[in-house]
Amino acid sequence: MPTIGIYDVKEFEQSYYHRALKNYTIHLYEESFPENPKQHDIISVFTGHDITAELLKKHPRIKMIATRSTGYDHIDLAACKKRRVIVSNVPRYGENTVAEHAFALLLAISRKVLPAVQRTRMGSFSREGLTGFDLKGKTAGVVGTGRIGQHFIRMAKGFGMEVLAQDPYPNHDAATQLGFTYTSMPTLLAKADIISLHAPLTKKTRHLIGGKEISRMKKGSIIINTSRGGLINTKALLKGLMSGRIAGAGLDVLEEEDFIQEEAELLWAHDTKRIKLALQNHVLLHMDNVLITPHNAFNSQEAVMRIMKTTVENIKAFSVGKPQNTVHA
Repeated sequence: MPTIGIYDVKEFEQSYYHRALKNYTIHLYEESFPENPKQHDIISVFTGHDITAELLKKHPRIKMIATRSTGYDHIDLAACKKRRVIVSNVPRYGENTVAEHAFALLLAISRKVLPAVQRTRMGSFSREGLTGFDLKGKTAGVVGTGRIGQHFIRMAKGFGMEVLAQDPYPNHDAATQLGFTYTSMPTLLAKADIISLHAPLTKKTRHLIGGKEISRMKKGSIIINTSRGGLINTKALLKGLMSGRIAGAGLDVLEEEDFIQEEAELLWAHDTKRIKLALQNHVLLHMDNVLITPHNAFNSQEAVMRIMKTTVENIKAFSVGKPQNTVHA
């Protein structure tokens, strides 16, 4: 029977894993994947735990990695393939959940919800400076029309918005059913009032939105990112926000977001590029026209349960020689 190590387990999850994997030898850890973890045949991690070629070399017993996420850019898939390590993800758990969060960020920006709440908490009921804008009649540009992107499009259409989309693998059936139009990236940037990113982070999509793209955006547009921070060049985003080309941003992810978790780390860091990026992220945190949430878009009760259930199913499937939800380099 394989031994299983599940890391970064919250207290409320423990009873579920003990019950669901009662016939297995499991070890639950509240901490993230440590520098020198115990040897296990199967490990389960979340985003932020980098599984590198060096780590795999140190832990030759690992035969399967069950990431409790849809994204898998934190795992060296080429190294896994070389060592014949199976990697399974959770392909579906929060497509509606993440899309709802993206739309919540958009609504909060469009109607200036945060400054309005802050003002009333201080005892002021003045509406000065709180004029927002309607979504009806605006054009949403959706980059990535997978499951999450399609849920966002349904919501946008429900608000009476026109929708343009861009995806290297267009789903024309979905376009017909939901009533949106595929177009080129330059056209989307030029015509969209709101741009929402729902693409995976790959070598090709890193800095998908950079200085050139921002210069093509409609002046005064809004950008929403609940996918991966690396899709946007932070320096270019700052420049766009400060110039007014971008009127506002709603971000659930930041480029190199792990680096801003603890500012004290800057005192011991030697990577000047990452230091600069962390400081730019810090500037974003304090801009009035930027809303940032702590990579929380997936975090609903229903989505968390789906993550746990699919992770257990992935582990069990691998254990009987029928791996499922596998991802490859």
